[in-house]
Amino acid sequence: MRVCINGQWQDRTESTVAELLSALRFEPRRCAVERNRRIVPRARHAETGLEENDELEIVTLVGGG
Repeated sequence: MRVCINGQWQDRTESTVAELLSALRFEPRRCAVERNRRIVPRARHAETGLEENDELEIVTLVGGG
């Protein structure tokens, strides 16, 4: 299916937010995900399905000083 991730359209086979984060090698505990302009709570990543033309924003938290 075709989805937009951080402004880039991609063809993906993953069916949930959790699967997508894993495939993209993101650490789920350090990510915030927005699907179609709605925040996806971390506890719901595994149950939140992806659909054709979804628009996702994935933001990672970075520590530093």
